[in-house]
Amino acid sequence: MNTEWRIQNPSGVHRVIVTKQLVGERWVQILTNADCRVDVCISSEVLSRQEIIDALGQNCAGAIGQLTEAWNREVLTAFKSVGGRVYSNVAVGYNNVEVAAATSLGIFVGNTPGVLTDATAELTLALTFAVARRIAEADAYVRTGKFRQWESSLFLGDMLRRKTLGIIGAGRIGSAFARMMVEGHRMNLVYYNRHRNEPLEDSITAFNEFLTHIGEKPIACRLAVSIEELLTMSDIVSLHPPLNQSTHHLIDAQRLALMKKNAILINVSRGPVIDEVALVNHCRNVPEFRAGLDVYEQEPKLAPGLSELPNIVLLPHIGSATRWTREAMSTIAAQNVAAILSGDPAWHGEDMRPFLEEKAPKAAPSIVNAGELGL
Repeated sequence: MNTEWRIQNPSGVHRVIVTKQLVGERWVQILTNADCRVDVCISSEVLSRQEIIDALGQNCAGAIGQLTEAWNREVLTAFKSVGGRVYSNVAVGYNNVEVAAATSLGIFVGNTPGVLTDATAELTLALTFAVARRIAEADAYVRTGKFRQWESSLFLGDMLRRKTLGIIGAGRIGSAFARMMVEGHRMNLVYYNRHRNEPLEDSITAFNEFLTHIGEKPIACRLAVSIEELLTMSDIVSLHPPLNQSTHHLIDAQRLALMKKNAILINVSRGPVIDEVALVNHCRNVPEFRAGLDVYEQEPKLAPGLSELPNIVLLPHIGSATRWTREAMSTIAAQNVAAILSGDPAWHGEDMRPFLEEKAPKAAPSIVNAGELGL
């Protein structure tokens, strides 16, 4: 692939490569203010391992990259050899980065948490209702000229009110989505998490007090003892775990078989959490079962047969795709790099909002290996 690059602030002391054009303009100003020369790849394709190494050149202090790129030990070693000090992912997840290797090389690794929670939770909600109400099928039906008249049995879907929602991974996004469905649609909640989520349970307890006050039935909420228990109980299962060895193919053929025949499975986390071949077979054999996916096991490739199934809604990884969110992610990624190159400390709070203000703190918002590297 012939890559094209745009150089901004060419006289900057610290050379920083940015492997994809980011959203907004503030991120560029942040790096420029930190005396960085910014080399931005403006090609549309994902850079390969060798293309990233080639882009590092003879001098590169910082890098901002994407979840779609493999920042493994080979790439990180090459980065270190030309002066690399800090890499930041424009994402919350960083399973594409060998963090242990980066730490051993003395390279700081940043990510962008805390600003995409609501956007991703809203997308999860939208995808859930698109699946439940068969929106994609109905849209295609109209666009292809098949709509002739109203029919009482046309595209019958499912109501979600007072059904049971299962959340696997009740972190920021999983909890936000759970509250949307509980408070907006009175769904009962069962969740599976490494630890009890007391803030989530407390919010539902408070909501139940409101429901009791207005004469409505309270919501049931419980922590499942196992994934299997959650799958058998839930009408909707939404996946929000991190991707690691324990969650790879978390949902496989055996676990799909435990779910209700008319259940809905939603994944906006990481593609490999689901065995896509097993999902295709299950959706073929159980046509009442439906799924909604925003991420894929071999992204952007789809498992054979996945795109042919009418009971699956497919999105192109747009969970955080609102302008505000992507600008915020770009801003935080740039601040991670600028702060490290400027000798600033790490921020140890979870609230990222101060970094979106005009006068942001002089700190790196989110460095995942800050403790290991003594920052």
